[in-house]
Amino acid sequence: MATVNIRRDVADPFYRYKMERLVSKIEGKGNGIKTVIANLSSVAQSLARPPAYVIKYFGFELGAQTNTNPADDRWIINGAHEASKLQDYLDGFISKFVLCKKCKNPETDVHVKDGLIYLDCKACGQRSDVDLRLKLSSFILKNQPKKGKKDKATKKADRKARKEAEAQNHENGSNNGSPLDSNSDHGDENDDGELGAGSDDELTRRINEQAKDIAAEPKEIEWSVDTSEAAVKARAKDLPDDLKRALVINGDEEDDEGDNVYDQFGSWIISSAEEKGDVNKVDNVDIYLKAKELGIESKHRTLTVLAQTLFTENIVKEIDARAAMLKRMTTSERHEKALLGGTERFVGKEKPKLIPQVSAILIQYYNNDLVSEEVAQGWGTKASKKYVDLSTSKKVRKSAEQFLKWLEEAEEEDDSDDE
Repeated sequence: MATVNIRRDVADPFYRYKMERLVSKIEGKGNGIKTVIANLSSVAQSLARPPAYVIKYFGFELGAQTNTNPADDRWIINGAHEASKLQDYLDGFISKFVLCKKCKNPETDVHVKDGLIYLDCKACGQRSDVDLRLKLSSFILKNQPKKGKKDKATKKADRKARKEAEAQNHENGSNNGSPLDSNSDHGDENDDGELGAGSDDELTRRINEQAKDIAAEPKEIEWSVDTSEAAVKARAKDLPDDLKRALVINGDEEDDEGDNVYDQFGSWIISSAEEKGDVNKVDNVDIYLKAKELGIESKHRTLTVLAQTLFTENIVKEIDARAAMLKRMTTSERHEKALLGGTERFVGKEKPKLIPQVSAILIQYYNNDLVSEEVAQGWGTKASKKYVDLSTSKKVRKSAEQFLKWLEEAEEEDDSDDE
């Protein structure tokens, strides 16, 4: 089915936020004429909004009656309305109830609290208020967004659209640049400190800016930490045994750089943390650029290293700050599994006191789109001695049962809603 950019004012064909073009069918005649929107649920999922919000918005704008809870997924507006006209009205809904007011990205969640509606942007962190004078605002206050599988279905649609866009960009890109490069027509309009219309997020902008600076410098870049082979080997000897074994785990034909490059990356993060006094002070952009310098920014094994070196005992609270970078580097199910494996080793071996917090960690990963429900459920079904011993692996998965049960119950709830 044909797709369009969620922001139709952005002409960039590689704009990663996509949705299906609205498909409508006019049925009946006379006073019984009506318009059925065949793919409203799919479009609403791409926008991370309940389809009832979209159909009700159309009703308010057109002055027509609508059904907001159909049992058969037939979303109906009374009267005859062309799909092109509805698409134009959808732009208004997106502008008022989806787009972040700061970065103009559609990566927002709706929250209702104390009689107010606000959009929480996962791209730039901005929290925007929704105008309560709008007719749909009253409907939202009375019909607050549900939690659970409905939100998960939206995330699946977002994740699928994002991966398809990234795959297309990889196949057709002519700039041979970073996979994080923004190809937007407005990508350079950031002089005022705010993101341009087509930029992905603040992390991407900073990476692009600093990558340009690095490209302009002589090749002999002097890092604050000695990265010579001798120095790396010396620091690698000081690494915990578990970490050293983890950095070389899971070697395969894809990662032909050798184990040393992952040792070097892990050593650099640990050395940088020691230099700055806290791993949380090591900047996300610097970490990404170091991985890029080593040629492993797109490798799944890099996620295993990051899971073991980025966090402390406060991992649950620290994930949000690292999510943007991890999300850019987690581009497949294989990457997700590597992240879970590294986390299993970090919790199971290095920080065993964190084992009771595994469900909380997974919820943070899930909420930040770092791990999908399919991968999480597959990981949770069987213990493995790939990253830790079998006994520890069982303990980790036992602690994850609360999260896995939540996924299962949310899925069952959604299935019952669809019947």
